[in-house]
Amino acid sequence: MPQVTCPLIGLNVDFVGATKTTRPHLRLNQGYAEAVQQAGGLPVLMPILGRESEIEAFLDRVDGFVLSSGLDMEPRRLGMPRHHAAQPMHERRDENDRLLVRLLMQRRMPILSFGVGMHQLNVACGGNLFMHLPEDCPRAMPHCDPTCTGPHRHLVNMKTGSRLEEIYGGTELLVNSNHHQAVKQVGPQFRIAATAPDGVIEALEAVDPHWFCIAVQWHPEADASSALDAQLFECFVQTCNKMAPALSLAA
Repeated sequence: MPQVTCPLIGLNVDFVGATKTTRPHLRLNQGYAEAVQQAGGLPVLMPILGRESEIEAFLDRVDGFVLSSGLDMEPRRLGMPRHHAAQPMHERRDENDRLLVRLLMQRRMPILSFGVGMHQLNVACGGNLFMHLPEDCPRAMPHCDPTCTGPHRHLVNMKTGSRLEEIYGGTELLVNSNHHQAVKQVGPQFRIAATAPDGVIEALEAVDPHWFCIAVQWHPEADASSALDAQLFECFVQTCNKMAPALSLAA
């Protein structure tokens, strides 16, 4: 009987620097790995490698990639001044992710991206960001719960004809929301797939119909996610499985 295999899905991780009482370590919300596994994929965590050749070698061995959420991108590296509300990710993750995102886009590997991962993709192809929604878009609805008493939720509106609408099977979705930044100008390789009722961009997808690359602002991997969010992971893993032979030949 032939052995049944499942696609290998890479996931990037956060880097936590050393303190007086702890050593440096890597961190990832367990929800990402569980969501990939439940969708039929095998999650493979990529450590902070830092060298292009090492990242290339890792990508040769996986069939798709999940870009996880995290802290903010460093404003000064985006050509913007420091901002009091920005919480930049550790510089080691920042450097690693910049290389990773560029190589993923070059390969047209299937990508599912969340939170800051969406921002990284957009910036990598020439887009930009709102640094702090309460200041940049003062009329915007709340997109996070400042009291941290529980998950904040709001509706998003799927764009008619988008891949995201096809996956979720409807035009509206109630999502969990916990962000203070957002996409401002969309890079040319992407199009808007969903917005909040206030117009804030909540999801992007690749313009190229042959490239599965979806980025969302909400967190389908979280405990507070919608039951429909499982469909996003399932569609992604199925695409990775179908494309695995082609990616192997390209590598």
